[in-house]
Amino acid sequence: MAAIGYTMMGEQRSPKDMVGDVVAAEHAGFDFSVISDHFHPWVEAQGHSPYTWSVLGAAAQATERIPLMTYVTCPTIRYHPAIVAQKAATVALLSDGRFILGLGAGEQLNEHVVGRAWPPADVRHELLSEAVDIIHMLWDGGYVTHRGRHFTVQDAKLFDRPSLPPRIGLAASGRESCELAGHKADMLIAVQPRPELVRMFAEAGGRGKPAVAQILVCWGPDEGRCRALAMQQAAWAPLDWKVRSELPSPVNFESASEFMTEDEVASVIPCGPSAAGIIDGVRQYVDAGFDQVAFLQLGENQREFCEFYAGELAPTLRDLSVA
Repeated sequence: MAAIGYTMMGEQRSPKDMVGDVVAAEHAGFDFSVISDHFHPWVEAQGHSPYTWSVLGAAAQATERIPLMTYVTCPTIRYHPAIVAQKAATVALLSDGRFILGLGAGEQLNEHVVGRAWPPADVRHELLSEAVDIIHMLWDGGYVTHRGRHFTVQDAKLFDRPSLPPRIGLAASGRESCELAGHKADMLIAVQPRPELVRMFAEAGGRGKPAVAQILVCWGPDEGRCRALAMQQAAWAPLDWKVRSELPSPVNFESASEFMTEDEVASVIPCGPSAAGIIDGVRQYVDAGFDQVAFLQLGENQREFCEFYAGELAPTLRDLSVA
């Protein structure tokens, strides 16, 4: 049986709304919750993008049992890894150990805002690898001084840290990132149902560790309205991840997806009141070897989607097992 999660999507919801959403998700019985960490929305029509770590602190206090996870944070450009280590330790304490730190090599959409050059993918992987090492050193305790190829840490110590550090997940989309995740992470994070990602992660040291994915859905009573909403807010969804990571602003995402058709978008985002398309989407990830899948519901009817999950989706999804 796959664990099923809920996504707090800051690009489309206000901070207070997201906290209420995750409370509803906990009451609906979701197994875990993830949260994006954007500076900008994907497209301006989404209209939001609050500071994820403030929302996480509030969510940790508003919930009781549901695990919380960044999906994902880039600890290399917009944030220094020492700061990521500190804030992750704080959220772990506030949540009584329910926090998982999901990390990735980043997207230009969010990282360029601090005025640093956007490095090529191989350099981004170097940055991420060194950042993970720094985070672990600070979580181990004591004063840390580090002078590496990309980062410097000078006499830094975390005075508030959990006795058991959070697990770390790493996002991967190809061989190099899967190998990095296999060597340095406690779980794999991916956004495509590709079995080779799970296989490469396992071969690099991740065998027996969980693999978590995310699926976009646009559930609602009217299929036509759901398809229109998916076009408005997520016409970028069919774009390959390598394209998404390079685009610098919402305007670029709008331009890159302006020729997408409604059918193309609906082919990757289940739309409307039926559970069948959503279940088929989860099954693709389960068959590919993923054992955790988080829903990302588009639009404002988040509480209604949680009720739909509890009443109709959850009983069916319990019968799905990892291939």
